[in-house]
Amino acid sequence: MQSQPGVTGVASRVAHEDTVMAINRGDQLQSTSALSVRQGVLYVAIAATAWGTGGAVAAELYGAGGIGPISVSLWRFLAGFGLLLAAHLVRRSRRPETVLSLRATFAANPGRVLITGLGLATYQTAYFASVQEAGLTVATVVTLGSGPVLVVAGARLTLGERTSAAGTAAVASGVAGLVLLMGGADGSTGPAPLLGIGYALLSAAGYAGVTLLGRFSGRKNADGVSEVTVASFAVGTVCLLPMALLEGLVPDLEHPALTVGLILYLGAGPTALAYTLFFVGLGAVRATTASVVALVEPLTAAFIGILVLGERLNAIALAGTALLLFAVLFLAADEGTNRAAS
Repeated sequence: MQSQPGVTGVASRVAHEDTVMAINRGDQLQSTSALSVRQGVLYVAIAATAWGTGGAVAAELYGAGGIGPISVSLWRFLAGFGLLLAAHLVRRSRRPETVLSLRATFAANPGRVLITGLGLATYQTAYFASVQEAGLTVATVVTLGSGPVLVVAGARLTLGERTSAAGTAAVASGVAGLVLLMGGADGSTGPAPLLGIGYALLSAAGYAGVTLLGRFSGRKNADGVSEVTVASFAVGTVCLLPMALLEGLVPDLEHPALTVGLILYLGAGPTALAYTLFFVGLGAVRATTASVVALVEPLTAAFIGILVLGERLNAIALAGTALLLFAVLFLAADEGTNRAAS
């Protein structure tokens, strides 16, 4: 009879420990999936909108700074990395027990950091090179039109994401809308269209790889996304530096305030803010959905052309705009329906 309370006490402690472990697991699961689908779509859309301003800023830098696409990418990485690093240091000073150092982040995710950094450097620089060789219209159509196709195929093969017939139709609608949107706008071809198309396909492949890796990692663990992003930009900066030195790194300083302002904006908006929101959003939405929502980028560029540069969209481009918006909205709704059903 004396041993019964001891057994009961042990059982109570075990039950208590199991309860605590269950609560901790529940908290971890809740933190991983705390972002709703709508919030994830919104984050990706905001990121794509910021990206849509990057092309105009980069084109302005070509004229004001007199530097090439690799150097523009490097300055973008440097500015973005500096801002992300500052934000990381502030977070770490406030929550040193939960925010990992960059060294610890790299040690925990070396493959993810290296591949993401190399992919970011590749697809951004390849896109700028494609614009230079094939012209803005061809480069944008090939890069952003083939990107969702590659993501759909990759998500099915690597992530097991099955796209419904309606989702496939929405992807096709988005690609068709993009082609109509860019084809309806006036543009001139570049000096080496075939080479530019090759660069555009390389850019699309890099974008698809980063998107799929971000979705795979974010689906397993949504924590530490900001730290991985900072470390990845450090890797991308190191990759771009030797080539930028060969191309000509230092910009002209005939308009120093304009040049510095453009670089800072390129690092803050289309880089630090956009990629942080994009990778966080990938933890809540499918890679296929994110790739189509990201097609808002050329739509933003078209609005900039209309409002700032005085360009006009003809009937073909307007039809493409409608198809593009339909694809984005429909896939966002389809994503929410599929998540609720599962």
